[in-house]
Formats: sequence, C-alpha cells, structure tokens
Amino acid sequence: MLIEDNPPTNGVLADDDTSSSLRSWLAVVAVAIGAFAFVTTEFLPVGVLPRVAVDLGVLPGTAGLMVTVPGVIAAISAPGSMLVAGRMDRRRVFLLLTALLLASNLISAFAPTFLIMLVGRALLGAALGGFWTLATAASGRLVKPKDSARAMATILTGVTCATVIGVPLGTFIASFASWRASFMATGVLVAVALVAQFIFVPSLPSSAALRLRDLVELLRRPHPRRSMMMVALVFGAHFSSYTYITPFLLRNANLGMATITWLLLGFGIIGFFSNFAISSTVTRHLKMSVGAMVSLLMVALVSLPLLQHSSLGVVALVLAWGVSFGALPLCFSVWIQRATPDSPEAGSALFVSIIQVAIAVGSLVGGMVVDHVGITADFMFGSGLALFGLATLASFGAREKAAATEAVPCPACTD
Repeated sequence: MLIEDNPPTNGVLADDDTSSSLRSWLAVVAVAIGAFAFVTTEFLPVGVLPRVAVDLGVLPGTAGLMVTVPGVIAAISAPGSMLVAGRMDRRRVFLLLTALLLASNLISAFAPTFLIMLVGRALLGAALGGFWTLATAASGRLVKPKDSARAMATILTGVTCATVIGVPLGTFIASFASWRASFMATGVLVAVALVAQFIFVPSLPSSAALRLRDLVELLRRPHPRRSMMMVALVFGAHFSSYTYITPFLLRNANLGMATITWLLLGFGIIGFFSNFAISSTVTRHLKMSVGAMVSLLMVALVSLPLLQHSSLGVVALVLAWGVSFGALPLCFSVWIQRATPDSPEAGSALFVSIIQVAIAVGSLVGGMVVDHVGITADFMFGSGLALFGLATLASFGAREKAAATEAVPCPACTD
C-alpha cells in the first residue's frame, strides 16, 4: 500500500520515547474498521451470489459482475485516486472514500434491479482502490514513529480479517435474514467507521504526491513487471473459482446452506491463522513460502471436482484452500516490497491495482466458463492459472532471488 515520504512536521508525530496516546490508537482502530468494512463489502457477494441471482433474475455467471465491476473500477482508482488527490489532506480523503462506501452498501441493499445493484458496486470500486492504497500509509502518521509497525499491523489485520471472513459473514447473515440484510449490516459497520474516522483521525496533510511517470518507469523494469504478472495469475486463479464456490458446494457437492455457511466460516478462520503462521517464515524463505502456498491452491482446485461426491474430501480441500489464500496476500506483499525497494509508492499502488484487475477479470472469465461449460471446468481453469503462476515464480533466477531476499522489512510481519 502507498507509503508516503513525509517529514516529521505536518501531522507526523515527533520521534521520542513517550508512548502514543489513546486517541492516536483510536484513530488507528478507526482506519482498521474502515479497511475491514471496505474489503468485506468487496467480497460479500460471493457468499450470497445464488440468492441475488434468483431475486434479481440473472444467471449466476452474470451475478458475478458484482465482483467484476468494482474490481475494474478499483484497479483504476488505486493509482488514479492518488494522482488526483495530490497533496489533499488524507483525513479528508478517508472521509470521502468511506462516505462513498456507505452509499454503495445502501444502494446495493435496496437495489430493485440488477442494473441498480451494479451502480452500487461501481461506487464501491471508485472508493476501494484509493482507501486500500492509503490505509497502511496512515500508520506512521497516526502514532509515534516507534509505534508505527504495530499500527500498520493493526490496520492490516482489518484487511486480513475482511479478506478471510467477509464471505462467511455475509452468508451467515443471509442464512437467517436475506442477502439485503447482509449489505445493510455492512452499511452499519461502515457508518461506525465513518463516525470513528471523523472523531479520531487528525488532519493528515501530505507533502508528497504520486506521479504517473513513477508508475511507468516501474513497469519498464523486468523484475517488478514479472512480479506483478505472478500476482495477477495467482489472484486470478483464486477469484475465478472462489467467486463461484457457493454454487459448487450447493450443486456439485450437494451440501446444504447451513453446512456451506460453517464451511466458509472455517475457510476464513483457518486462513486468518495461516496469515500469522506464515509470517514467521516468509521473511526468511520468501520464494519457498510463495511456491508452497500457490501449489496448495492449485492442488485444491484440481482435486475439488474429483472428490465432489465425498463430503469429507470437499471439506478438507476447502480448508486447505483457506490455508493457501490466508497466507498469499502477506507473501505477495513482502515480495512486491522487495521487488520495488526504491519505488515503494509506485509499487504499492500498482500492487493494489493488479489485484483488482485479477479479481475483476478472474470473476468475469470464471462466470463465462460457469455459464457456458460448467463449474467443474471453471475450477480446472483456475488451477491452470495457478500453474502459470508457479511457472512465473520458477522463472526468477538465482540473482533475482538473492536480490529479493535482501532485507526489506515487511511491516505486516509479527516476528
């Protein structure tokens, strides 16, 4: 995410031995709640997709546009919002983007047609890229410098939690109410985040601005360019299949909605712990960690259709999938930081953008495969993308591997 190079003045707390104030930590929590709400809203349709498709009269693959549309727009807004914001006070940017998210949830909750639903999801995309890019940048400015690592870890915990539990949360609410209630509940969470940010986040003037030429120059370099390609392939593999995991578990594995809800919750919980577990090894064995998690993802996608008639096998593979994806965001965050040590701002903005492109294209192509060929073929397609991701990882030679293992600390790591 975007890390701004600001001097100790203009909103950055001076470095001393005193601890950060309670108000400072409340500001960090406010941003973390916002990050949780943003990413939860992004992934919410995955768990309620069949219900939305039926109620709004569209095919499941078409309903996948609820993931595709915000992904496309967020891919543009990640660097675009930073280019437009320039030196605007980051507090004001936070409030504007969170307000857009609130509007998105309310429109989605009350959408009478699928077209109106897509309008709400488009607003999400407009806000998502910029907020995700800004979220970790605030950590070093909201607290004393000596506490910046803890603050960043707290904010990233909000993103990680949303990534792994957003889907089961929405499915759980929809199971006893409706999918509209899921969006309304998330809207309440957004409102809490907006009020908390208004009260606790201080003025955050910026003295640095991202330039378009920074992005272009970074993409001209082979190592960062291939790194972004690897991220795109693996995230595309995940979302081309995970967007349609609920229909697969319903139709192919013949599981009930109650079982699916608990299974997706297990996916999120095991992914949450996987994120923390991998942090103890990823800084020392980065390439091995990435390879192991991508391989686990590929095996899960290949094996699920083969074992779809075994409830125990399906449960085990979905949980293995959760282990993989719970660890991959942290693995790739470290990889991109080490691939762009001299251009952290541009690297972070492009990283967010590439992930959103992968989510959008993956869910779109996955939906086309589901509608025209079937869910089994979609899972095979996802496993193929994961295989290409592994091939890209293997293409990094010894010299590049050595460069990647030079110490560029990852603030999300707990060790």
